Amino acid sequence: MRLPGLVLGFHGCDRAVADRILNGREEVRVSDNSHDWLGSGAYFWENNPSRALSWAEFLASKPSSGRGKIKTPAVIGAIIHPGYCLDLTAEASLGLVREASGGYIRFCEEAALPVPVNEPGFPGDEDFVKRQLDCAVINFLHRSRAALGLQEFDTVRAPFLEGGELFAGSRLSAKSHVQWSVRDPKRSIIGYFRPRDPKATAA
Repeated sequence: MRLPGLVLGFHGCDRAVADRILNGREEVRVSDNSHDWLGSGAYFWENNPSRALSWAEFLASKPSSGRGKIKTPAVIGAIIHPGYCLDLTAEASLGLVREASGGYIRFCEEAALPVPVNEPGFPGDEDFVKRQLDCAVINFLHRSRAALGLQEFDTVRAPFLEGGELFAGSRLSAKSHVQWSVRDPKRSIIGYFRPRDPKATAA
C-alpha cells in the first residue's frame, strides 16, 4: 500500500544521540526488542514532538545502564517517505496481519515452540505494553514476504488507544497516538531536523 506524500515523525532520545544524528554521524537506531509494538524498526511518533519528549523523559527516569540509556532527554524530527507501507488503518493491511498470525501460530506448533503472548509490563498495566505476540506476527509477515519474493514493506503505521479513558465515562483515550516503524532509516528518511519547541501542541 503506497502512501502519498511525506510524513513528519518525532523520535525521543538522548541529546548526545540527537546531536550525532543531526550532524550526520549516525542514524536513528533500529529497535529489535521482542516486545516492539510494530516489529523491528526505528520508531517515530506521527506529528507529535511533545509525546516524543515525554517518552524520552520517561526512559530517563527508569534505572538502566544498558544500551540506549537517556541522560538528557531530547527530540529529533524526521521527514519520512512512507514508501510501501503496512498501514494498520487500512483493511487490506489488517487482513495481511491477520493471515500472518495464522501462519505464525502454525509455524510455532510445527516447530514445537511456545507462542508468545502480549503481557503487562508493570503492575496495573492495562495496555499490555510488552507486545511479544504482535511483534512476532509482524516480523513473521516481513520474513514471509521476503521468502516468497513479494514486495517488502518499507514502513509500518498504526494508531494506538492507550492510557485509559480521557475522562470519566469517555471512549477517548488519554494517550492516543499514531506510531511509525521505519524498517531501513537510510532508505526511508529524507532528512532529520531539530524541532524548535518539542513541547508545542496544537491549540
